[in-house]
Amino acid sequence: MNPTVDIIYKYFPNLTDKQKEQFAQLAEVYPFWNNQINVVSRKDIESLYLHHVLHSLGIAKFITKFAAGTRVLDVGTGGGFPGIPLAILFPEVHFHLVDSIGKKIKVVREVAQAIGLENVEADHIRAEELDYRYDFVVSRAVTRLADFAPWIRNKFEKKDKNGVPNGILYLKGGDLKEEIKESRLKAELHPLSDYFEEDFFETKYVVYVPM
Repeated sequence: MNPTVDIIYKYFPNLTDKQKEQFAQLAEVYPFWNNQINVVSRKDIESLYLHHVLHSLGIAKFITKFAAGTRVLDVGTGGGFPGIPLAILFPEVHFHLVDSIGKKIKVVREVAQAIGLENVEADHIRAEELDYRYDFVVSRAVTRLADFAPWIRNKFEKKDKNGVPNGILYLKGGDLKEEIKESRLKAELHPLSDYFEEDFFETKYVVYVPM
């Protein structure tokens, strides 16, 4: 049996009625758009809340609160992960979701509009081409850290406004020792199994890299 939206309420019990409604709406909006533009594998759409929504919210277990006005860039967002779930949870934060594939950004825009998200901006652009500065860059296993870091190295605000210094929050799984060594980044690994009890999260991490 695949988890329903209740798994989100289990780990985030203090949601507002609006947030609960927005999370619940994802169960209708994503299958509808996924049938037209495939952004999540057909098999995986049945596990939307566990594999995509809750996985995205692992970042919110590492940083439980952002200062109002924080700017977050989601690189290679695909169908909107982790950006859309995080934007629901943090309405005072501005999320800029980018992807190099235009049809995926179309889905992101449609989802954000359907559930009434006003703190999301989505663009069909490569991260390297952006001219803006952000407090955090989030992403979900787009590529190896050594390749990812140069895309966004100059995209950070110099001044920190949160309890955690500005940096990368990267969702990744597996044995990451070699990848981190190769990247030469001072990365911290935070196991998602510390936050979530489901087997799916056993080998998955939030990789935090202060920049």
